[in-house]
Amino acid sequence: MASGLDLAAERAAHPRGVQAKRPFNFGRWFRATGWRHIVGIIMVAFALLPIVFVISSSLNPKGTLTGSNALFSAIGLDSYIRILTDPQVPYPAWFANTIIIASATAIGTVFLGALAAYSFSRMRFTGRRFGLITIVVVQMFPQLLAVVAIFLLMSAIGDFFPAIGLNTHIGLIMVYLGGALGVNTYLMYGFFNTVPASIDEAAKIDGAGHARIFFTIILRLTAPILAVVALLSFIFSVNEFVVASVLLIDTEKQTLAVGLTKLVSNPRYADWSAFSAGAVMAALPVVALFLFLQKYIVGGLTAGAVK
Repeated sequence: MASGLDLAAERAAHPRGVQAKRPFNFGRWFRATGWRHIVGIIMVAFALLPIVFVISSSLNPKGTLTGSNALFSAIGLDSYIRILTDPQVPYPAWFANTIIIASATAIGTVFLGALAAYSFSRMRFTGRRFGLITIVVVQMFPQLLAVVAIFLLMSAIGDFFPAIGLNTHIGLIMVYLGGALGVNTYLMYGFFNTVPASIDEAAKIDGAGHARIFFTIILRLTAPILAVVALLSFIFSVNEFVVASVLLIDTEKQTLAVGLTKLVSNPRYADWSAFSAGAVMAALPVVALFLFLQKYIVGGLTAGAVK
């Protein structure tokens, strides 16, 4: 009788079709998934090391990188206070200039690029194929090759229209828009093609024109690619140095990338601590924008444009 009860208890503990849990085997786990965890940890450490190094340098009260191998050996906010209050370093003006230029460039790139991509995707006109090929070919040449031509062009424009010429934020924004529209237009053109043309045809039957279809339907369905283009354009404008250093002459009108470089351009004394503090604060708007657009970048691209 007891053996029958034991057999019933064993069957209740291990129902038919359910196998008992095997003991943990480190070798089997490592061969299956363990090595992936190790590789992931190494890559995360490799990516975070520069960030940790910059934050440690920004918190170092000394202005040099001497003894920087000892991370967080000295902690203080002297570098942040120094770069924000030094009258010879107009960091708040650089920060404001960068935000204005990057925001205007991102908005203009998204709007103009979306208009061009919609035209190439939905309309058939003479020179359409040639225009697409030209966009791709022009992007093969880096913008650095045209710096001299851009400087002479903006200098000549400034003689007639000083507000959009050399040493103006509007002029720099126009140059950024001209350089970024090509690749972004082609990028959005491919995404616009994924939206079925039947949606446009149904809207046209209801009496909608191209403008209404574009602003009320297409822009909503293509929100993920618009968010990606806006983020990439914003990051490019914040980090761009060569063109900004050539076109912006006055110190108060320069951007963060140009202004912060002056802090470490002196070979006798380079204030790396203040430079790191400025770089940390300059990264905050980019991080905030990425977190704000994350739901469009991640969720939208994985779900699809017309789900």
